[in-house]
Amino acid sequence: MNREVKRFVGLAGTWFLTLISQAAVMAQSADEIAKALLPLPEDLRADAAIYVYDEKGDRKILRPGRNMVECMPKNPEDGFTRCYNKITADRRDFEAKLKTKKKSEQEITAAMDQATKEGKIKPAPYGVINYRYSDDDKRIKLLWIMSVPNATPEMVGVSTVSQQAAALKGKGLPWMMLPGTPGAHIMIPINNTPLSNHE
Repeated sequence: MNREVKRFVGLAGTWFLTLISQAAVMAQSADEIAKALLPLPEDLRADAAIYVYDEKGDRKILRPGRNMVECMPKNPEDGFTRCYNKITADRRDFEAKLKTKKKSEQEITAAMDQATKEGKIKPAPYGVINYRYSDDDKRIKLLWIMSVPNATPEMVGVSTVSQQAAALKGKGLPWMMLPGTPGAHIMIPINNTPLSNHE
């Protein structure tokens, strides 16, 4: 086999290995994207963006979106897959930078509150919904969370009695947490889907 033929065979082998590697990455990305969309209602999935943060806290887009929702793949630290309205992106980008500085949850919350008061980041709008999924049966598997800053149960007409135990059996109802604070929100367990908790 002459030198040119050997060179061609070597290049062909390299090209073939590159194609296999790219196919594996694409399959992994497609699987990662499909899983990142699990918290969303079906009609929002096709056009949702997918993104991650790198070690510096910079946002990296895995798939551009065409609607108001963006999702992150499963967080290995807490096991949750989350989706958000893009209108709150500046809050999450700010939080990601704080996390790279190894700040505690309390420090991050305080810094977020301060940045909101100073107008550096916008508060989450009233009524905006975040979506969360966990494949852990010991957690509420499919949960939607509505932000209602500073709302009270009397204003909204919702209970503050935790529904976690009922939700773990697939029978949870909405309830409010942190009433009367900027972080007030309504937990909405989603029952009776293939992804929901079941008895």
